[in-house]
Amino acid sequence: MKKRKLSKKKIIILAVILVIILLIIALVIYLNTRIVDDNSGFTLKDNLKAEVYSDVQAQDFIDKIEGDIIEDPRIDTNELGEREVSFIYLNSDNQKRRGTFEIKVVDTENPLVWINRSYSTPVGEDLDLENTVMCVDNYDNKPTCKVKGDYDINTPGTYNLSFVATDSSDNSAKYSFNLIVYDNSASEDTSDETNETNTAENTESVELSGTNFSDVLEKHKTDNTEVGIDVSRHQGEVNFKKVKNAGATFVMIRVGYQNGVGGEYELDQYFEENIKKALKNNLKVGIYFYSYADSEKEATKQAKWVIKQIKDYDISLPVVFDFESFNDFNEMELSIFGLNEVADSFIDTLENAGYEGMLYGSKNYLNSIWKYHTEEVWLAHYTDETDYDGDYRMWQLCDDGIIDGIDGYVDIDVLYK
Repeated sequence: MKKRKLSKKKIIILAVILVIILLIIALVIYLNTRIVDDNSGFTLKDNLKAEVYSDVQAQDFIDKIEGDIIEDPRIDTNELGEREVSFIYLNSDNQKRRGTFEIKVVDTENPLVWINRSYSTPVGEDLDLENTVMCVDNYDNKPTCKVKGDYDINTPGTYNLSFVATDSSDNSAKYSFNLIVYDNSASEDTSDETNETNTAENTESVELSGTNFSDVLEKHKTDNTEVGIDVSRHQGEVNFKKVKNAGATFVMIRVGYQNGVGGEYELDQYFEENIKKALKNNLKVGIYFYSYADSEKEATKQAKWVIKQIKDYDISLPVVFDFESFNDFNEMELSIFGLNEVADSFIDTLENAGYEGMLYGSKNYLNSIWKYHTEEVWLAHYTDETDYDGDYRMWQLCDDGIIDGIDGYVDIDVLYK
């Protein structure tokens, strides 16, 4: 039987019909899935302002909504100014709708000023009070920091002054303090006999009085904790066999440090000896680096340097960013948020290389400076019972620890599993 072939005309007609069917299907899908802009299904609160760096979403500004929010991403609040907010919701007819509105990102936080009640200086000494006081802002890299009041560095006396810090959003902090200018021309006469006596007394052996490791072990060692120490060249030569026998199960070792702001990186002179002997005695090892990093680029560079030093060793505990150079913070011209980003850059670089990162900080600095961090914390708080209410993985509870194997004091740490 002979097969009949479709004519060219019929093929064209079938193709047109197929195209029409596909277009109809596409239109139906579009009509059923399209998201229509519609602000009629919700009302907003009166206050449409968000604090800079705050974690907010559209729902935080909605008063009432007829339906349910189904897509509500975090709003970018890292810059001041107007910000358009967009979210997706299902209205009362179960149709997808897009709501949009504007908020304003603002900064209402005062600059942070750490100032003493009084400062003393000899007559005639060159004094830069404005840089002596730590004056930083959460948002501005360089807030305006001024000493208000009259004083004469060449005339002895007590001067009542004020320190005023103002940021670009006109948030202001003001503190009163005294400047004492004294005449130090009169000095005490110290006899040779007194010097000889003091020298003789200083050569006598003094028994250490501090926090015994055994006491910390008894109080803090549980099934969910470990107790250890952290060391650097300041501890000199460590007998890790004795440290292990004393009950320590881990040690945090300083790999190195930066020589001031913009300075070179130096390997701790005891690092290699410490890490080899610690591992040989089956102690878990973590690392810390003492940093003066003033930029994300610098912090990343430091992290890569650290990785190079530790790559051949078994590092089972975190690698820590240790920044304590707050006396130099003013000259760095960094915001508090900016410093947190510096720390994040260091830690992110370590974690991308397969290590566990961590941030070191004291209770006060964690509350006031490191408040934007999201990393694990090594808390420094020298007390019997810490009242720090943030999360922390490790606690450095003293700097006057006494343990067999170390001549002198050492920091003692509790690690939480």
